[in-house]
Amino acid sequence: MSHLIETRTRTPARPKRSFFLRRRPMENIATVLIGLGFLMLFQPFLLVLYTYSLVTLLLGTVMFIIVSKFPE
Repeated sequence: MSHLIETRTRTPARPKRSFFLRRRPMENIATVLIGLGFLMLFQPFLLVLYTYSLVTLLLGTVMFIIVSKFPE
């Protein structure tokens, strides 16, 4: 009897989330931004890249912190 009950109950459908509301792709983008910020910080050639490296690092870090709270 319990077999019949289990087969008739449906599991709720998982809602479709946009690409920007899923954790894994956005965490990858944030990690790339952090790595890019480090590369910009350690390059000795262009002052413009060195200037914006801190902004890129902070953006990637804040983005990673926010995105890590998103559902899978």
